[in-house]
Amino acid sequence: MVETRKVQVTGGSTYTVSIPKDWATDNDVSAGSEVAFYPEGDSLFMTPRTGDDRTEGTLDIGDLAGEELVRAVMTMYVSGFDIIALESARITTDQRRTIRQATQSLVGLEVLEETRDRVVIRDLLDSSELSINNAVTRMRLIALSMLEDAVTALIDLDEDLARDVIQRDDDVDRLWMVVSRIFRATLRSPRAAEELGVTREVCFDYQSAARQLERVADHATKIAHLSLNFDEPLPEDVVDALNGLHADAAKVIDVGMDALFLDESDEATRQANEARESVQGIDSHARSIDELLRELDPTRAQLLGLVVDSLSRSADYGGNIAETALQKAAPTP
Repeated sequence: MVETRKVQVTGGSTYTVSIPKDWATDNDVSAGSEVAFYPEGDSLFMTPRTGDDRTEGTLDIGDLAGEELVRAVMTMYVSGFDIIALESARITTDQRRTIRQATQSLVGLEVLEETRDRVVIRDLLDSSELSINNAVTRMRLIALSMLEDAVTALIDLDEDLARDVIQRDDDVDRLWMVVSRIFRATLRSPRAAEELGVTREVCFDYQSAARQLERVADHATKIAHLSLNFDEPLPEDVVDALNGLHADAAKVIDVGMDALFLDESDEATRQANEARESVQGIDSHARSIDELLRELDPTRAQLLGLVVDSLSRSADYGGNIAETALQKAAPTP
C-alpha cells in the first residue's frame, strides 16, 4: 500500500522525510542504521546498507536429476544468488556429476564445499566488474561468426567446422545466462544498476537484444547440424543464393546492433529503421530460393529449405533488435 510523507526542513537548509515503521522493521533499519540513496531521473531509491551484500539461497534437490537438476542450478544462478546450497538427505554420485557439469557451464561458479548431504556453489565474480555491454557485444561477435561458419561448413562440406559451430553455442548460452543474471540484479537493487553505470531501462534493452542473439546462435547450430547430412557439393546457383541470403541476414543483425549501441538518437533511429525495412526484402529473397530448391532432389530440397528458414528467422531476430533500438532511442516520458 502506498504511503505518503511530507518533506520537512530542519536547520534551515536540510530536507528530511520519515520512513514507514513497518518497512524499517522488516528491513532491520533502526536508529543509527545507514541507508543508501540512488537517484534515477526524477526518482530516488533508498535501500538499507549491510556489511555483506552477497545473497545466499538453499535448494532441496531431492530426486532431481539430469536436465531437471541442471535447470534448477541455472535458475538459482540467474536469480542472482551468490552462494547456492544444494541439499538432500543423500546426494548421489550422479547428482554430484550433474552439479559439476552445470557449474562448469556457467560463468564464475565454483564448487566451494561438498558433504554427504550438501553441495555449496559460490559465484567468484565481482559484480562490480561485470559489464552487460561487453557480454552482449561478445554474444554478437560469436553468434554472427557461428552463422557465417555454419553456412561455410554447408557449402564446403566441412564437418570439422560444423562441429566447431555446434560447440560454440555453449559459449553463447553462458553469456546469455550472465546477461540474464545482471539484468535481474538491476531489477532487485538500484545499487546493481549504479555499479554497471547504465539505467535499468538500458539493461532491459540489452537483455532483449541478447535474447535475440541467443536465438541466432541456435539457428546457426541448427544449420551446422543440417550440414552434416550433405555429402555432395551444392549447385552453384544454390551456393550463390545461400551466400546472398546469409549476407543480407547478417547485415540486418549488424545494423540493428549498431543502432542499439548508439547514443545519438537520430542516427540510431535511422539505422534501426533501415534494418527493419530490410527484413521484408529478405523474406522475398527467401521465397525465391524456395522456388530454386524445387528443382533439386526432394530430400536435399527439404534440408536446404530448413537452412533457408533459419537464415530468414535470423534476419527476423535482427529486426527485433532494431525494434529494441528504436525504443531505446525514443524520448523518455
